[in-house]
Amino acid sequence: MINYSVSLQANPANESAAPKAYAKPQMSELMTFNKFVRHIANHNGVYSRGTVRGVISDMCECLVEMLLEGKKVQLGDLGDFWISLSSEGAESMEAFTAQNIKAVNIRFTPGADFENLASQAVFNPVSSRAAQAATLKAEKAGESTVNLEAAKRN
Repeated sequence: MINYSVSLQANPANESAAPKAYAKPQMSELMTFNKFVRHIANHNGVYSRGTVRGVISDMCECLVEMLLEGKKVQLGDLGDFWISLSSEGAESMEAFTAQNIKAVNIRFTPGADFENLASQAVFNPVSSRAAQAATLKAEKAGESTVNLEAAKRN
């Protein structure tokens, strides 16, 4: 289930336009690497946590190696990984050097398993994080009301 809250957002391209309501996903849990490894190991039962951890760690190491060699890596239904570059412009082709390259960006195109998550998802509206925090603070202080506008400004 995907928890989401709704907030009004201004249009940065048109400041005079009225704000519109948009959904923001609310993370339900941080799945650490170790928790994810345990989850995978429990799903299959054939491979130990150590084996799963080792395979994923090796995959990441090899993925970095292949990307730094300029290769596009296809990982089946997970998707494709490749790099792009961010660079500072030079006055001419001759003046451009590797020093103009400022960042190596990792690009990812989801594979078949990720193509249309919206059709598989169940959505659950929840309060924003700011409203949740303000409510908890008010409850702890024994207050019976919450100033949501003040909470959103903080």
